[in-house]
Amino acid sequence: MKFALVMSLLALVLVSCEKKKHPAAVVPEKIILHGQERADAAAARVRPDLERDLARVGLHLGDPVFIRAFKEEKLLDFFIRNRATGKFDLFRTYPIVAASGGLGPKLAAGDRQVPEGFYVVPPAAMNPDSRFHLAFNIGYPNEFDRAHHRTGSAIMVHGDRKSIGCLAMTDEKIEEIYTLCAAAQAAGQGFFCVHLFPFRMTVERMEIATKSSNFAFWQNLKEGYDFFEKDRIPPQTLVVDGRYHFPVANDR
Repeated sequence: MKFALVMSLLALVLVSCEKKKHPAAVVPEKIILHGQERADAAAARVRPDLERDLARVGLHLGDPVFIRAFKEEKLLDFFIRNRATGKFDLFRTYPIVAASGGLGPKLAAGDRQVPEGFYVVPPAAMNPDSRFHLAFNIGYPNEFDRAHHRTGSAIMVHGDRKSIGCLAMTDEKIEEIYTLCAAAQAAGQGFFCVHLFPFRMTVERMEIATKSSNFAFWQNLKEGYDFFEKDRIPPQTLVVDGRYHFPVANDR
């Protein structure tokens, strides 16, 4: 008995010594950045690859940008103006990870719909301190939406892969998108356009949609869609008598 007791005590001492030799690893506390520091850190991560890839196709960080997104395809096309041509070239197509609701415009606060229409994003709408990593407010409701008594607010393109009426990207992709947009604004672009469509508005897809209650609205959206398809310049967009109107003269 005494021998067994001594051996048990010795084993406890050895275990205690081993713990002292190999203390538990200290997990460093995660540093959470806020505001512009978060945006700057994101830009530092993505800028080298962006500048390399832009240079390969003759584009430049800081030049004007333009966004088109398609709900059915869950894709976001990102364009940058080409200095040589003055046209907007497709730089990347990003997957939209989440977008709640279905096809058709947002009508009311709480309906979980992603809007459809033509929106603009000034510097004040950029949010580097979003709870969804990085974000920008698309500006819903716009003049058209208000003319049709549509309600709601705070519709964003953001990270964190979650959506309640917004377009959600991965954090990795929103860092690229946000950095490109912020660089364009810092270089003098007063606002960039975000055009949201139910789907790619080809003739074939529009034919499928003819029986939809939204068809007349979508025909109006297609006018702006076709304007860009033809000229590769985002159209000037006005609202006249409750419809989108696209003047032929385009000074942007």
